[in-house]
Amino acid sequence: MKKIIRIVLIIVVVLILLGLLAAHLFLDGAIKRGVETAGPKLTKTDVKLSLVSISLFSGSGKMKGLVIGNPEGFKSPSAIQVGTAGLDLQPRSIFSDKVIIRSIVVEGPEITFESDLKSVNLKKLLNNLEEATGGSEKNPAAPKQPEAKAGKKLEVDDFLIKGGKIHVVVPVLNQSTTVNLPEIHLQDLGKGSDGITAAELSKRILEVVVQKAEEQASGVIADMVKGGQFLSKDMTSSNAVEKVSKGLGDLLKKKP
Repeated sequence: MKKIIRIVLIIVVVLILLGLLAAHLFLDGAIKRGVETAGPKLTKTDVKLSLVSISLFSGSGKMKGLVIGNPEGFKSPSAIQVGTAGLDLQPRSIFSDKVIIRSIVVEGPEITFESDLKSVNLKKLLNNLEEATGGSEKNPAAPKQPEAKAGKKLEVDDFLIKGGKIHVVVPVLNQSTTVNLPEIHLQDLGKGSDGITAAELSKRILEVVVQKAEEQASGVIADMVKGGQFLSKDMTSSNAVEKVSKGLGDLLKKKP
């Protein structure tokens, strides 16, 4: 009898472990599919994610290889690339209506700030997100578009981007350069019972990224124009430089 009980217990333990493994694999796959399915509907660009790994026991996890493509009309291969992002969440919240994420740390993202002095890729990306979430506070009159399925609500207590780079690309200047992205630290996103959707969270984060990238890129481009060191030979006249400078000034006045 004891032997039978022991065998039954072993079977139960094995089944529990297999169940947890299946849930783990399903959760990881579901997040990856969700990002790659809902992402393009929000950004109107290609979105790829190489790997997601989350522990149901500790709540810790990692995402690797997130690539957000450039909006149509821009030449760079991507707008945003994230090598690694770590997260820490409350495991039991995965099965509730609102997933509580204690922290997200994005390390070393590669942000491409591309402009033809008439538009900016990151602003276009933000416009696409605003359309998907029904306009913005800056432009409440924007036509409301059907929002992608929101899914679970989220709460992110602490969000950190560090060690990022901004690749400034201006085809009309025939050159590019790279500057540091200042550290971005956001807190208490989606606090309260309502939470925040994935689209709203993405929009909030991208707003800050666009602001910081624009602050850094504007100075670099202005220096390029003033010095003329990156202008092509057919653009070195004073009139050409003046036009480029005016275009830059007008562009920076535009809201996303």
